[in-house]
Amino acid sequence: MEITPGPLLQTINAPEDLKKLSREDLQIVNDELRQYIIDVVSVYGGHFGASLGVVELTTALHYVFNTPYDQLVWDVGHQAYGHKILTGRRDNFSTNRKYNGLSGFPKRGESEYDSFGVGHSSTSISAALGMAMASKYKGEKDRKSVAIIGDGAMTAGLAFEGMNHAGVADTDLLVVLNDNCMSIDQNVGALKEYLTDITTSQTYNKFKDDIWKALGKLPVGKQFSREVASKIDHSIKSFLNKSSNLFEALNLRYFGPIDGHNLTKLVDTLNDLKNIPGPKLLHIITTKGKGYALAEKDQTKWHAPGLFDKITGEIYKKKYDLPQPPKYQDVFGHTIIELAEKNNKIMGVTPAMPSGSSLKFMMDKMPDRAFDVGICEQHAVTLSAGMATQGMKVFCNIYSSFMQRAYDQVIHDVAIQNLPVVFCLDRAGLVGDDGATHHGAYDIPYMRCIPNMIISAPMNESELRNLMYTSQLDSITDPFVIRYPRGEGVMPEWRTEMKEIKIGTGRKLKDGKDIAVLSLGHPGNFAATAIRELKADGLNVAHYDMRFVKPIDEDLLHDALSKFDKIITIEDGTIVGGFGSAVLEFMSKHNYKAQVKMLGIPDAIVEHGSLKELYNECHYDAKAIADAVREMMKETVKVTESY
Repeated sequence: MEITPGPLLQTINAPEDLKKLSREDLQIVNDELRQYIIDVVSVYGGHFGASLGVVELTTALHYVFNTPYDQLVWDVGHQAYGHKILTGRRDNFSTNRKYNGLSGFPKRGESEYDSFGVGHSSTSISAALGMAMASKYKGEKDRKSVAIIGDGAMTAGLAFEGMNHAGVADTDLLVVLNDNCMSIDQNVGALKEYLTDITTSQTYNKFKDDIWKALGKLPVGKQFSREVASKIDHSIKSFLNKSSNLFEALNLRYFGPIDGHNLTKLVDTLNDLKNIPGPKLLHIITTKGKGYALAEKDQTKWHAPGLFDKITGEIYKKKYDLPQPPKYQDVFGHTIIELAEKNNKIMGVTPAMPSGSSLKFMMDKMPDRAFDVGICEQHAVTLSAGMATQGMKVFCNIYSSFMQRAYDQVIHDVAIQNLPVVFCLDRAGLVGDDGATHHGAYDIPYMRCIPNMIISAPMNESELRNLMYTSQLDSITDPFVIRYPRGEGVMPEWRTEMKEIKIGTGRKLKDGKDIAVLSLGHPGNFAATAIRELKADGLNVAHYDMRFVKPIDEDLLHDALSKFDKIITIEDGTIVGGFGSAVLEFMSKHNYKAQVKMLGIPDAIVEHGSLKELYNECHYDAKAIADAVREMMKETVKVTESY
């Protein structure tokens, strides 16, 4: 379906084209840009509300600053769709998040206007500060660095670390705080309350505005420059507000809050700030989903709604003839409530992903036992560890790729102290359209090398429930990882009775005589499909669901390796140091000489696309497994014939 942008937007191929427009025409571009985002995302999918909320900011930034020489760093990147459209990617914007198309996030290799690749939150201030420091060192006195960060991303420790350094680094850095009270879900924490207070404090804001207006009326010349005016303003604000303004206390000049949807005000303010040296922060107030009423009303639902009818607002759902299995995360969400109703020691923690992880169910039903801590993965892990020292059974639910941000806490605060925190790693394996920054490719190797760690992966919903049940038993005193993929499982009837699984035990699903397939987690279903297909070829393939990668089931491995000289391992993680590597290590230890082919995520950065496309690219879908078996059996035939 061809979608045509508005007539004025069609003429904007680069920010230089924006600069030729009048303020009136710039507002028309705004309106057309917002409508184009609605048109494209409704038909092709993608993130939605965040980019609608910063349309005015996006055009103002490119109108005022000399991009790409001046560098804009977008935090997370959910809000960068307008930025992409205005920087030469309008005509192929429909390929956004599609296989071999535009990335859903800023990406350095995609455009010179994408100064820093992003996907995880709260990196913008540190990155932009690094750019500003490099520019200062190189003598590029006219070069500006701008970080655009949301109030949700501002809750992370990295953002505070960046501001702490920026306050003393003496660089020309501008931080734009886009305050809309949202991340994906509603923002939480003391910072949210602080921003609300500073936004609504009439006395503080009137006094500050009066100072700036008064200074603006003074003569500007050789004896009284704008820089001098800004220094006087800063001194007065510093004297009055060091104790009441967090950002001023960190030595960032604070400006705002201002209406982030008032284009004229934004342009004028950014022009003023461009000429004020040193680190500074502009606080703008926006509405996520601005311009699309339904998205403004229900901002979580419309963060990334999928395909929808832009007129009626109907979000299209897949139509099925048969009952469909639930998403793994929903199985987690319902199961933890079942367990918590019987075990009063169970607590739930997630860093800003209550809806995505489905911990929201428990937060609604048991608000004193389930907590969203904001975008603070490190805090989530150590908080869980603290609870565990007091006898709590804590389910710490973090996306696999986000868990990377709390690695030291996993080692230092949990594993070394051997605390029984249960890490539920949602989105393990390939995640699809979100791409390289979100694939849960590395958790098996980075968890497997940590002492005291139990690492498991369920093949289906029933196994997930059983592992969750096992992990909360009093007999379990070690850290326990349960990793599972994004999306649907395989069992429409999934509410099975839960039972204990002996730690470190797998199961033989099918005997065979030709070759053995060892699988870990959800890809075992791909293997089962391939094995049924291979039966028609006359091949009799054994299938072992290993279930645990640490401790690995040595009895099951002895059984497989004593019977088969050809082994295929399958996992939805990197094959470097992963499950297949664990099998090879076992073979080396026990002097087995079998031929092994490892299937999984390759030693390469996997970009975005549908799961079907990415499984095919990484060669561990059912077809790839069947082809691997056939290839190994052909090699057997060749060797036999050579004799």
